[in-house]
Amino acid sequence: MAKLHAQLEPFVPSSTNAFDKVKAAHLLNRAAWGGTTDEIRKVVEMGPRRAVDWLLDFPDGAADEMSQTDMPDLSQIEGYPRSFNERRSLLQGKTAEERMLLQQQMNQANQQAVRAVSTWWVRRMTKSPYPMHEKLTFFWHGHFTTSARDERSAFAMWRQNELLRTHAAGNFGKFVKAISHDPAMLDYLNNQQNRKAQPNENYARELMELFTLGIGNYGENDVKEAARAFTGWAHDGEDFIYRKYDHDEDEKTFLGRRGNFDGNDVIDIILQQKACAPYIASRFWRFFVNEEPDAAIVQSLGDVLRENDYELRPMLRTLFASKAFYDAKNIGSQIKSPVQLVVSTVRTLEITVPEFARLNGALQQMGQVPLMPPNVKGWPGGRQWINTSTLFVRYNTSLWLAGGEMVTSGRPLIDRRNQRQKLQSGVAVKTDAEPAALVDEWVDRLIQRPIAEDKRGILLNAVGSKPDEQSVRGMIKLILSMPEYQLC
Repeated sequence: MAKLHAQLEPFVPSSTNAFDKVKAAHLLNRAAWGGTTDEIRKVVEMGPRRAVDWLLDFPDGAADEMSQTDMPDLSQIEGYPRSFNERRSLLQGKTAEERMLLQQQMNQANQQAVRAVSTWWVRRMTKSPYPMHEKLTFFWHGHFTTSARDERSAFAMWRQNELLRTHAAGNFGKFVKAISHDPAMLDYLNNQQNRKAQPNENYARELMELFTLGIGNYGENDVKEAARAFTGWAHDGEDFIYRKYDHDEDEKTFLGRRGNFDGNDVIDIILQQKACAPYIASRFWRFFVNEEPDAAIVQSLGDVLRENDYELRPMLRTLFASKAFYDAKNIGSQIKSPVQLVVSTVRTLEITVPEFARLNGALQQMGQVPLMPPNVKGWPGGRQWINTSTLFVRYNTSLWLAGGEMVTSGRPLIDRRNQRQKLQSGVAVKTDAEPAALVDEWVDRLIQRPIAEDKRGILLNAVGSKPDEQSVRGMIKLILSMPEYQLC
């Protein structure tokens, strides 16, 4: 067993370095979607190790297995065919003109269905009692990337989303094999067209480059041979199918091994490579901790993953309980993704959103709609979330969620009829406290770490010597407009 890197040793609170509300909020922001004041207090009482165990204590299963009522309802979308087979049957016997019109109608219905699934997921992120489960599902959505941008079936995307949720903290090897059988993935990366007579290398390449090994840890011939191993792996619109007549059963040479390999054999060989576990560890580190991982730390974290036969929970426990995770340079240093910004605002303010579908427009303007990543590499993240256009939408979205504001340019997040409904269900405020106490309460609740004294002074001036509802809401708006609120 490899020696654990010193920075991956468990963080042990002390009198000079306590596990305080700042560190507890950091854990909830990164491992989940932020926390309320009560949740932060609960995590402080637990301590770092128990808190991580608590966050990881969720059932490994799909949403529909936990609750038959927690599913996106696509049945009410007129003209929506949930499978390719149903689509084909609807087109049979039609004239060319009828087919073209029907195809347009089905594409429009599918776009509506994709929005419905995306909205369902955002709602689930804000309400799930297992926030880390949904955060991990979202991480895997950006890792095993599939996009509905090019008319991919909404039903297939929902099925894949459930697969990501099922394996989110399970065994990585089983996960890779499951995603390699997933219809949405096979369709997205063209393995449907991967046949013995004419191999398609797209899935084999991305499997190694993005999903398991990283660039530089395989050769072009390995891509060609892996593609041969995946020939005949296809789908019928809803389920995986194996087309034996399309599969290449000849001997292959892959990463130094020779044999009559199929896709599962290729995955087994990949998992045996020294580069695999550290690469996966680096992806976790970039997403949950810091965009610039220390090579020695991720190598050691990868050792934890490999020594536990690619079970993910031991690695996750090590990461989120480590000294490095709670290093001051990693706290409040990550730009919130649009989804993180929206979901954490809803959860921390404990507000009711009348129509989650109306958030899709804001997420689209900010550059991140679930199920719609731009390409197979997923969303770039980091500083690319912020520009003059998106920053305006980010500010206005937070203000709207807190108090029913309308954006002043671009598409409105809500119409005027729903504005009153939102104002009635916005964040509740109290005024029966000293100005300094009110400022500190809301900074703790929203920023969740100390701010500079000059900025605190601005907030004190805003709330005034005799706080009323209007001045407190004005102070909250100022906090939501601070650069610090864009970070977690």
